[in-house]
Amino acid sequence: MRGNHRKFGSLVLVFAFAIGAVWIAGADGERVFKGEIGDSQCALNVHSLSRSHEEMLQRKSIGKTSADCARYCVKNLGGVFVLQVRDKVYKLDNQELAEKHAGEKVIVKGVLDPATNTIAVHSMEPMK
Repeated sequence: MRGNHRKFGSLVLVFAFAIGAVWIAGADGERVFKGEIGDSQCALNVHSLSRSHEEMLQRKSIGKTSADCARYCVKNLGGVFVLQVRDKVYKLDNQELAEKHAGEKVIVKGVLDPATNTIAVHSMEPMK
């Protein structure tokens, strides 16, 4: 009788380990995000009513493009570069790479931390 309990216990342990391994692998899974590199100030309506650069660009003193606006807001207004995907806004852990692609539509590969809404960026390239 004891032998059967040990075999059953071993099977349960192996099964639990397998499920745990699959869950951990899925939790760290790389995802693909497609959107535009903007700034948190405009994307989160801090000084924008349309979640865009439209209002800021009307001033003309900050530049003429979305890239100019994003860089201005990050440098001068306390913003950070973000990825805008339709109505969602994600923080990016690699601000230097995001700055290079400011105002561009990009494909970002990385891992999303749902607790902080931050993407650990593995790669970023312009959409074609």
